[in-house]
Order: sequence, then C-alpha cells, then structure tokens
Amino acid sequence: MRHGLTLGEMARWFVSTLKLDVDCQVIALDGWQPQAAPGYGWPLGRRTWVNPSPNAPTLWMARCYAGTVMVEGTTLSEGRGTTRPLELFGAPGLDVPSLLTTMRELAPGWTRGCRLRPCWFEPTFYKHVGKLCAGVQIHVEDEIYYEHEAFRPWRLMAVAFKALRRLAPDYPLWRDFVYEYERNRLAIDVINGSDLLRRWVDDPAATPGDLDALAAKDEAAWSAERQAYLLY
Repeated sequence: MRHGLTLGEMARWFVSTLKLDVDCQVIALDGWQPQAAPGYGWPLGRRTWVNPSPNAPTLWMARCYAGTVMVEGTTLSEGRGTTRPLELFGAPGLDVPSLLTTMRELAPGWTRGCRLRPCWFEPTFYKHVGKLCAGVQIHVEDEIYYEHEAFRPWRLMAVAFKALRRLAPDYPLWRDFVYEYERNRLAIDVINGSDLLRRWVDDPAATPGDLDALAAKDEAAWSAERQAYLLY
C-alpha cells in the first residue's frame, strides 16, 4: 500500500527489477533526513505543497492516504466534496462514538500515532452528496498527537471497517462499481491487490492478530528488498 521510496529510489528499483538497459543516475540530496521531525520526508517551511491531484490538497492527506484510499472501495464517504478529502471518513447515521470505542477495544495499537476526532460534514459532490454525515477526522498535523513510527494508516482503516462490521453485521460496506476500469472485482480488492482484507473484515471470528499474520510476511519481504535501493 505504501512503498516508502523517493522517486529516485523507485527509479533505481525499476531499473533493477525490470532489467532496464538505461543509464540511470540519481543525485542524492545533501543532508536530507527523511526520518527527522516535523516533516518526516517533507521539509516543512522549505517546500511549497502543490496538489498532485485535486483531492490531494495537503501533506496530512498524504500521511493518511495509504489507509483512507481504501474508503474509496466502500459506501462510506472518504471526504470527497469537502475541504479535507482522504483525511476523514463517515456516512449518514454512523454511530461514531461506538465505532471509535470498538476500534480501540479491538486493536488499541492500530489507533495510535494520531488523533481521531468525531466530526460532521456534508459532501458537495460524490458519495452522500448534500447529506449530513457523521464521521471521523484523522489528525496527523500536530506534533502533540502525531507519532510517525506509531501511525499505521492501513491498519487504522482496517480496524475501522472491522469495528463497523461488528457493530452492524449487515451494513452494506463494500461498494460494487467499476473502479480503475476493473469490472470483475470489487473495488476494495483492486485497491488492496487481493481479497485478503475484505475477507478478514467479513469474518466475525478473525482477529487483528490474524490480519497481522497475513500481512507480516509480505511486509517483511518488501522491507528487506527495498534496502538495496535506499539512498537515505
């Protein structure tokens, strides 16, 4: 869901993996520390944010995106049609206090690193347009609440779906529509690369530990593979 490479590092990975016959030279930044606060890969105060997409308006959205992008495959609003897209999620009639309580009961470690604030919003377009939605805003902009190493957006949204399924087993969570030109698979499966996450959410007996076990092998393999291409 998140490769964790700079564009230069990604270029090095593509050249090696695809065995491209090109002269690729990456000039490294002098003294750049991507793990340093407060920017963690984005030098706050030294670079101007330019939207890479109309719904990618802030650095804070980028921090959340590896998790909140999954909301696109659901019937929940991901905040498109508001001023904070992909930093919040919700739907009409959602019981947010119970949702947050259940999320923390199921996997307290997965909700760390950010502040989860109940909120209300009314999208001006896209899902639930013109309807008042109860939702959650994920705050990762404040050093008081944001913990870079603890924040795990993919697991945060996974446990949000799991909590909603526990509270309302029949909730029509998965949205069935043509996504990225894919007509034969649900959008949530396209986004995740398989049906692993969806099946875990829908299985009432599955636990957070089960999802960790399913995902950890691939995560460890990628962490090891990318080491050869890191410049910083």
